[in-house]
Amino acid sequence: MTLERHNRIRAVLDRRQPDLTVLLEQVHKPHNLSAILRSCDAVGVLEAHCVALEGRPATFSDTSASAEKWVPLVTHQTTKNAFSSLKAKGFQIYATHLSERAVDYREVDYTRPTCILLGAEKWGLSSEAAEAADANIMIPMNGMVQSLNVSVAAAVILFEAQRQRQKAGFYDNVRLEPDQYQTLEYEWLYPREAEILRERGETYPAL
Repeated sequence: MTLERHNRIRAVLDRRQPDLTVLLEQVHKPHNLSAILRSCDAVGVLEAHCVALEGRPATFSDTSASAEKWVPLVTHQTTKNAFSSLKAKGFQIYATHLSERAVDYREVDYTRPTCILLGAEKWGLSSEAAEAADANIMIPMNGMVQSLNVSVAAAVILFEAQRQRQKAGFYDNVRLEPDQYQTLEYEWLYPREAEILRERGETYPAL
């Protein structure tokens, strides 16, 4: 492990946002999943969430640039379970859904603990998920088509969240807890060794 690599990993961890995430409801196409995780990594999302599609595991395409290594994808069996887990952690949930109560995605506050909820490629969000969300948000469209590809929509919204958080100084200070930071630092630096230690039930050595 070179010093340059170690410094790069620390620089990324220094800007990770533990209270910004996405929830993907049955988004299953590998290129979309991969592109969304790549955007998550770019803005500092710590981990992403998804609701499984008929029990199928998530798969990724080459477009991810290995983003799934840096942004774990937590799988939930149902949307209700995902909501319960995220709400218990204090997240507000903004659903990308064109409804009567939808507001411009730039009008909401992403400096609060925020989860951006996106729906499946063909049919979008379930009505239950859209109704249960704290707010519905939309990206204004000026053309004939009324929506963007799910991965593009995710990127547009995530970078607005990044803009708001940068303005508020969220990227200027480390926001991970010390124990969490040290754990991730070791796992990112030494993934094989970390896996062996986990299997043995042993703690990671100090760096």
